[in-house]
Amino acid sequence: MKDDLSDAGVGTKALWAGEPGREGPTQVPIVQSVAFAYGNVEEWTEVALGKRKGHIYSRNTNPTVAALEEKVKALEGAEAASSFASGMAAVSNTLFSLLGHGDRVVTIKDTYGGTNQLFREFFPRVGIKVEFCDTEDAGQIEKEIGKGCDLVYVETPTNPTLKVVDIRRVASAAHAAGALVVTDNTFATPVNQLPLGLGSDLVVHSASKFLGGHADALGGLVCGPKREVRKAFHYREITGAALDPFAAYLILRGLKTLQVRVEKQDRGAMEIAGHLEGHPAVEKVFYPGLPSHPQHEVAKAQMRGGYGGVLSFTLKGGFRAVKRFLPRLRLAHRAANLGAVETTVGSPATTSHVEVSAKDRAAMGIPEALVRYSTGIEDVDDLIGDLDRALGSSSR
Repeated sequence: MKDDLSDAGVGTKALWAGEPGREGPTQVPIVQSVAFAYGNVEEWTEVALGKRKGHIYSRNTNPTVAALEEKVKALEGAEAASSFASGMAAVSNTLFSLLGHGDRVVTIKDTYGGTNQLFREFFPRVGIKVEFCDTEDAGQIEKEIGKGCDLVYVETPTNPTLKVVDIRRVASAAHAAGALVVTDNTFATPVNQLPLGLGSDLVVHSASKFLGGHADALGGLVCGPKREVRKAFHYREITGAALDPFAAYLILRGLKTLQVRVEKQDRGAMEIAGHLEGHPAVEKVFYPGLPSHPQHEVAKAQMRGGYGGVLSFTLKGGFRAVKRFLPRLRLAHRAANLGAVETTVGSPATTSHVEVSAKDRAAMGIPEALVRYSTGIEDVDDLIGDLDRALGSSSR
């Protein structure tokens, strides 16, 4: 679509950005083709060299995938976007495209388990140094950045403890040190948070979660300045973690309802979090929308509209209580996913941090008694009733 949508709202961008326009198909077609043919060598060569718009091979670019990139680019307010086969492909390809031997990264302790493993297991193999900071200690993060670094990686809110990082503060320190800032915006989505506007240089998403919203397609994206996104795209086109056109179509379709889904999930999560704070079987609730949350004021300042559809809580009785509680839920998939229209629930030991040992989870501040709860779009009264039944049984 050629119309300028820069001043449009998030719901309008989710519907119209990257779409075909007012003539021809009303929906983005699925172009399920590996390669694209040309009638003459001259045109083919110009497209291959980037002198003319077009597509050569779907590992590089594809019309359906390009439409998705255009839509998410508009939603994040970015200059450019590139897609990947999964969220972790987006994270890993972006970071490896920007970093090399001898570089130093400053990050937080409790990132998503796959990201954490990337930092702990794979970066040392290629000589990339990583400093892990307490997510709640902004002073320590600034101090480590001040020692010199090339990149700062944050995730906010974090998975699964819902801690919040002050993006403005981190970005200010990082830019003073000449470092880039990469922010994982999967939990918040562009509906609730725009990291680029807060000072982050790049933003990454697992599109398999809230962006797609239906738990039926894997995908990932990075958005930001053309120069850095181009590096990530080039790394991806060579290493091959390309997004499939059919998955891109499913995520595109899901994005059209992003705003209405997320706003309802925000409201549901807020109500459930407040309810669980007073439940006798619950030890502690983690949700940035609650005034009791340690970084509530930071979240209030940098998030808009809502605080996300995911909350977590610890049960009295430890992991044994979790094992009794989870099977008693009727309105929740017990699965390693989040951000879907159906409520999904699980323990970090089987979901976000299954790759991490119990000892390392403890060091990251993730209790074994923790339950991650991704609120769907069911009626919130039904979800609360379901939780009460399961918690009542598990506490006896």
